[in-house]
Amino acid sequence: MRRFIKLLLRSFLQGLVVIGPVAVTAYVIYLVFDHVDTLLPFKMPRGMGFLIVISAVTLVGYLGTRFFFAKLIDGFNHLLEHTPGVKHIYSSVREVMGSFVGDKRKFNKPVWVKVGNDPEIWRIGFLTQKSMSNLGLEDMVAVYMPHAYAISGWVIMTQRTNIKPVTKMDAAEAMKFAVSGGITFSEDKK
Repeated sequence: MRRFIKLLLRSFLQGLVVIGPVAVTAYVIYLVFDHVDTLLPFKMPRGMGFLIVISAVTLVGYLGTRFFFAKLIDGFNHLLEHTPGVKHIYSSVREVMGSFVGDKRKFNKPVWVKVGNDPEIWRIGFLTQKSMSNLGLEDMVAVYMPHAYAISGWVIMTQRTNIKPVTKMDAAEAMKFAVSGGITFSEDKK
């Protein structure tokens, strides 16, 4: 009987491992659709609001690269960046968004960072400043080190000799590796 209960428990836990990520992903997608649909002031079929918002964002992105609309967007950005109170929020959000997507991605230089000597410990991070000499930190660099399973991280200043480039992963794979706690790096990449 005890063996049967262990088998049932192990099977249940394995089922959670299989179904859990799918269920959470489906639920998050449902919440996003549902929330976006409630933002519209008029009643529409379920999911239609989400499609309208996605279409509008895509249209703005497309038009934003055209000369006339790019000038309008630049003017609007300039206005927001110089409005007291708003400028700090807007410029911070714009900088963070630009760090992850678009032409000005900042987290595109993955590096290994030596953070301990006894024993030798290396962490993955992203080189954000090649030189900190403008702050009086000669031979130092800035490295952003994301936390696993979080949308956060920390910036460290370290000696240039404590870093080495990541050569077996591109920036997206390195970010996945860091955020997943190191479990996404496949054996065939080694």
